[in-house]
Amino acid sequence: MFQFLIDKLKEKPSKIVFTEGTDPRILEASARLLAGKFLTPVLVGNPDEVHAAAGKAGFDVSGAEIIDPANFDRMEEMVALMVELRKGKMTEEQVRAALKKGNYFGTMLVKMGYADALLGGATYSTADTVRPALQIIKTKPGSKIVSSCFILVREQAGGGHETLAMADCAICIKPTEDELVEIGLQTAETAKTFGLEPKVAYLSYSTKGSGAGEDVDKMRNACAKAKAAAPDLSIDGEMQFDAAVSTTVGQLKFPGSPVAGHANTFIFPDINAGNIGYKIAQRLGGFAAYGPILQGLNAPINDLSRGCNAEEVYTMAIITAALGLE
Repeated sequence: MFQFLIDKLKEKPSKIVFTEGTDPRILEASARLLAGKFLTPVLVGNPDEVHAAAGKAGFDVSGAEIIDPANFDRMEEMVALMVELRKGKMTEEQVRAALKKGNYFGTMLVKMGYADALLGGATYSTADTVRPALQIIKTKPGSKIVSSCFILVREQAGGGHETLAMADCAICIKPTEDELVEIGLQTAETAKTFGLEPKVAYLSYSTKGSGAGEDVDKMRNACAKAKAAAPDLSIDGEMQFDAAVSTTVGQLKFPGSPVAGHANTFIFPDINAGNIGYKIAQRLGGFAAYGPILQGLNAPINDLSRGCNAEEVYTMAIITAALGLE
């Protein structure tokens, strides 16, 4: 899967901002990206400190761009733009203070077109990575929310791999009917980035009216709206998980459905179901889980776990940059 994304990135050179340029995990991942020659890291930090940290850890980041907020030659332009973007919400003094921090400074580098994508969160909290994105990058035209999905990958016996998309498992706690429509459409687009032809299942404890209740109605209605909004996509529901993944059960419970038994993109009713579902797939099903991948933003920005390792930084950098190629 990653070779597929790397091949795409080689066709269009891109830059990705790392907001924590002196972190050893970031430096190790940056050295790997530079060696691969398909993605240029932009490290936020003092150049002397970045080079010292890289030398101490034994990583060569000589090809990376290093930008220090304290000595950025376009800082006045950046301040003016952010003051305009945050008009009435942040004073110039507050903007200058924010831009001393890597999360806000890095996000503005993306906004100004200096870089194509951003990956943060090795030391920042999720809120400290997502908040600047919402305030500065904002949502895509036509999008009202930011959601997330996980991409799950499992090697298959005999070669190849199985890839699934699951949403929303991390951001939208209890999405409304209309938000579920948007989550489904956003996740289908993300699935395409990974080479999937999305077959989207709106999940429930009911299949095609076998159960009743407000929660069932919400998923059924959301599915109907999503199908109307994107008639070119394969979308169906509401359906139970077994009907979504088993061809035998799917065609028994939901005969004639183009998705039942073949689903690869799963929309959960709320964050409880989504978070539990992807972790069951990860821990019991042997899938590697990548994410959360943020969806609906005007530029590709993603958040790392503070407990991440260099391998996770490397793979999430590839994923994040690839999202900007669509």
